[in-house]
Amino acid sequence: MATLLTVLVLLSLQIKIFCIPFTDQDSNGLGSSCQCDPVLCPQLQGCLAGVVLDQCSCCHECANIEGQSCDLDKKSYFYGHCGDNLECKVDMKDLSHGEIPEPRCVCQFQHPVCGTDRQTYLNICKFNEALHGNSTVNLAIAHRGPCQSGPQIKAAPQDQISRKGDDVIFRCEVFAYPMALIQWKRENSSLLLPGDDAHISVQSRGGPLRYELSSWLQIERVNEKDMGVYYCSAHNKYGSVAAKATLLVTVKDEAPLTKRNEDILAEEAEEYDYY
Repeated sequence: MATLLTVLVLLSLQIKIFCIPFTDQDSNGLGSSCQCDPVLCPQLQGCLAGVVLDQCSCCHECANIEGQSCDLDKKSYFYGHCGDNLECKVDMKDLSHGEIPEPRCVCQFQHPVCGTDRQTYLNICKFNEALHGNSTVNLAIAHRGPCQSGPQIKAAPQDQISRKGDDVIFRCEVFAYPMALIQWKRENSSLLLPGDDAHISVQSRGGPLRYELSSWLQIERVNEKDMGVYYCSAHNKYGSVAAKATLLVTVKDEAPLTKRNEDILAEEAEEYDYY
């Protein structure tokens, strides 16, 4: 019994130290090596970017996905290494924002692909994440380029409560290929906004991501007549979609101030720096 117990203890210790580097100094006091037993390597699941060898080159471990920090030096294992179709790069644009550049995993191929699930993936790396993230789905690439489909609302306008006299902005983001047309309407009205109303305006632009379109409905100096439901609708030849938001207007002492029009637009501009 004592012999069996000793064997079990030694085995448990061996499992704990597999593929763990340790210093093995030679006669010159230099050098290092790893203790490795491939039989003891763990079974990996859900590695979204595939697998890479660990620092002992013994067992596989999950690779880093797009956007994760990574080690530029292949011999370093502080952050980890990038997975399939990814490379570790430093974005020098961070310097212009006063930030210290940090290496991150970047997809080597930035063209979009269409999956057999009729979803558009911004690049092959995003497709691989979906593929490895759900083993129960039989997913493959249908073709290079975006899927042709009806529009999808990625960011719907939000309900707002505003004080009388303040400015209000509703935002709507739509993904579609071919590009969709975004329109704004009020509930129970067939007239497209802004119409001839001088205190209402609509702005639209591409982004923030490829094949997306963003639109803003701006109402200056709101009053009680502006209260109601506003619809953002988008359509192309493959279909249409709509989302709504409600605006409530109160007197000056009944609601907190909303952000000023220029403050919101400034925040939006920051989101589009990379588009």
